[in-house]
Amino acid sequence: MATDTPLRPADSAAYDENRSQSRPAPAASGWAPRLRRLIGIDEPLLAWVPEERARYTWYGALVVNTALLGALSMVLALSSFRSDLPLAAVIGVAVIWFWVVLALDSWLVSSTHGTTVRKWTLLVRFLLSVLLGLFIAEPILFQIFDKEIRQSIAVGNEQKVADYRGMLVSCNPTDGASTTDRRECARYQLKVAGSPAELTRQIKSNGDRVKTLSTQVAGINKTLSAKQSTEQRLCGPKYWIWRGGVRDVTITCERAREATSEYARNSKVKTYEKQLEDLVAQGQKLAARKDGAADDYQPLLQKAVDDKTRQRAADLDTDGILTRAAGLKEVAESDGFALFLTIVLHLLLLCLDAMPVLAKVLSGATTYDTLLGARHRASRKLYAEELQVQHTCARMEHDVQRHRVEWDTNDRMRRLEQEHQRAQAERAAQERAELEARMGRIMRARGA
Repeated sequence: MATDTPLRPADSAAYDENRSQSRPAPAASGWAPRLRRLIGIDEPLLAWVPEERARYTWYGALVVNTALLGALSMVLALSSFRSDLPLAAVIGVAVIWFWVVLALDSWLVSSTHGTTVRKWTLLVRFLLSVLLGLFIAEPILFQIFDKEIRQSIAVGNEQKVADYRGMLVSCNPTDGASTTDRRECARYQLKVAGSPAELTRQIKSNGDRVKTLSTQVAGINKTLSAKQSTEQRLCGPKYWIWRGGVRDVTITCERAREATSEYARNSKVKTYEKQLEDLVAQGQKLAARKDGAADDYQPLLQKAVDDKTRQRAADLDTDGILTRAAGLKEVAESDGFALFLTIVLHLLLLCLDAMPVLAKVLSGATTYDTLLGARHRASRKLYAEELQVQHTCARMEHDVQRHRVEWDTNDRMRRLEQEHQRAQAERAAQERAELEARMGRIMRARGA
């Protein structure tokens, strides 16, 4: 009879009698499940479609390869831009970057499983992977075009140094003439002592000071001579007087002498005359230096120009990321084939870096995605039903609690009513006893 036919469990059901295609398939072991676990694959669910194990295994391998490529890119970048870092630091940073890229790609891929993923979300994930690929691809391109980039940077730096030296020579003439009126020379002025123009300016300034001080000293001496003439006139024999039997000068003469001496002290004529002598001597020394300044200034100026040029050459960057990016741009712009090769390598590296998400976009929804989507829908439905059951149970529990409260309330109300009736009966009995006692007293009083 049909009812006597044994039934196989659902877990052992197969599409045919071949045990190699049993559903679900036996659990896999080795490194393949670990690769699939990186991209969020549920092995028990994948066991229902074992044909897609190879697809998702290589899918996980793509994610690992992208992370390894990122670690290699970081090693190349650090070795190029920070050659002073120790090997342990480079390896440590590369391992951290490997983990960051692996985690990001794993999230990008694992979030695409299921049939409910929309195309625009895949596009956003693809753009994120492209941005990550750009960061990974640039150091590799720098290493591929390292020789050309270094040559371009060297040529560019030589041109910059030559232009800088030319501006120094143009803005600092050998005769020491001033170029402050030229706007382009504002950053190229050199301060070299002993230039003929500087000595000429110093001689002119010294001459102006000598002239000013000579005028000041001449004015003081003129005033002092006038005071001395007044003193000599007032102190002459013509103005002598007899004092104590002796011929002596008058008080006016003494006042004139005192005024002359005070003016000589306050005017500091001796100090000014000494300063004037020093300025004249300094002018003579400057004039002597000016005669040989032309021969001495040119070597000093040449040395200053050479020092500034060497400093400029030392300050130019040769290994910075921006400098190498500019060098790569110049290499690409200088030759059509180099530009074509740069674009092709960029696209190739970007495709390699974006391959995990790109593979998902190209392959579309798989049977595993369909099963996962069905599980998601079933999970949501089961959860909704669970919520309904919980809601029903909670409502019934509330009804029980409400009924219990109602019965308890009625019981308490009956007890309160009985207590109230008993209290009223007791109060009525007491009142009757009091009335009877009062009537007895009244009757006894009347009988007496």
